[in-house]
Amino acid sequence: MSDILNQIVAVKHEEVAAARKRLPLEAVRRDAESRVLTRDFEGALRAKVAQGQAAVIAEIKKASPSKGVIRPGEFVPADLAQSYAEGDGRVSAACLSVLTDRQFFQGSIDYLKQARASCGLPVLRKDFMVDAWQIYESRAVGADCVLLIAACLDDAQLKDFEAIALGLGMAVLVEVHDAAELERALKLRTPLIGVNNRNLRNFEVSIQTTLDLKARLPEGRLLVTESGIATREDVQTLREAGVQAFLVGESFMRADEPGEALARLFA
Repeated sequence: MSDILNQIVAVKHEEVAAARKRLPLEAVRRDAESRVLTRDFEGALRAKVAQGQAAVIAEIKKASPSKGVIRPGEFVPADLAQSYAEGDGRVSAACLSVLTDRQFFQGSIDYLKQARASCGLPVLRKDFMVDAWQIYESRAVGADCVLLIAACLDDAQLKDFEAIALGLGMAVLVEVHDAAELERALKLRTPLIGVNNRNLRNFEVSIQTTLDLKARLPEGRLLVTESGIATREDVQTLREAGVQAFLVGESFMRADEPGEALARLFA
């Protein structure tokens, strides 16, 4: 892992330890299991693909460790979610991704709750999962999908966390950065494979990462390309290579109307 990822994971373990003292695992598990209505995250992506459209997971993100504050000023997740859901009336998001990490991304669990309540789109909780407690918490706060980052977890954790999430009715997006992580991810049941185009060693971004790994993906899996999708040329290159699902945040967050920016990029 990169130094920043190691730092994030270390802080996350501290946060979870404190959270477990406030709310024991059994309590958060009961809360999660009482919430039975999830939205079909995978189904929403595949529906867009079936219509011949790009399946866009549109991200709500205020800041990042590498870029600092991305969307300064007023930050209203409900309005951002509605903008993504509406698009330009023709092109719109399939799903949402909401950053909930507080220390490094200035995110919040409340942002996820507000975004999900304001529209009908399924929502991915974008955070760094290091403990089963967080998986239960994700369902308890309304997440329809969780992100599992292969670089942060060993094989046993990936399998365990996936089983918990699927058992709660959530989808799982497993994120990889290279061929070795992809091989590990393909041992899981989830069809959703996220390829992060950001190199964890030097933080350079290249969509070639997605293009290289796509050939290794078995039939039936759905590849979601992440990071570095900023121009229509990027989208065209990826779609011509057969990539149909995209997770995009930064370029939308810098726009006055994120939904209109999404429509322009994927029209």
